[in-house]
Amino acid sequence: FAIITPGAPPPVCGLVGVADAVKADAKAAVEALSASGIEVWMCSGDNERTARAVGAQVGIATDRVLAGLKPQGKVAHVKALQAAGKVVAMVGDGINDAPALSQADLGIALGAGTDIAIDSAKIVLMRNSLMGVYAALQISKATFKRIKLNFVWAFGFNLVSLPFAAGVLWPLFHVLLPPELAALVMASSSVCVIMSSLLLRNFKPVGMQSVGLVEAPTSEHVPLAIAMAPTADKAALHA
Repeated sequence: FAIITPGAPPPVCGLVGVADAVKADAKAAVEALSASGIEVWMCSGDNERTARAVGAQVGIATDRVLAGLKPQGKVAHVKALQAAGKVVAMVGDGINDAPALSQADLGIALGAGTDIAIDSAKIVLMRNSLMGVYAALQISKATFKRIKLNFVWAFGFNLVSLPFAAGVLWPLFHVLLPPELAALVMASSSVCVIMSSLLLRNFKPVGMQSVGLVEAPTSEHVPLAIAMAPTADKAALHA
């Protein structure tokens, strides 16, 4: 927030207040992330009074609002949390956020942000919506669960099929698995894994429709690029 005094030198003709508007979905995003057990901090370059007012508006505790930070100050705070054993995700869109985005375990940039912030991040939200952060975490967790499921499925499939390919039926029934049938079975395993992965197209992040701001991803349009650490349940998220 800034005060402009038109008409200089004195006498002052009036006062004009200028402030950045808080994103419409910021409060919903903070609430959703906090409900997921994630610590939400705000690292701001603004003065303390302004930062605290914005933090209160979006539901961030006063002791988690850091004001007057320069780029190196944001990096220092990210390092401090990492030293405490936290997995840190940093959300930003400005030039001053770029160093912290690089330092964090997971950097998340808004698509409408600066080029250097986008280049420094591992996730780029195509929509200028903070609820996309919450959606990214959900999609990442769902993807990782699907990877583990596919691994178990493929391993189990091969564990059952290999003995037959090795001739386990020969001593009792004098039956061998024909090469062409073995190839078909192997291809079927790959097809099943691919089909299982394609089910992610139907995944809809919880809570996205309730805020009325971001529609759920569909098979035609997924608004996120995902690169997520599997230990995200312990993440400390910075906004």
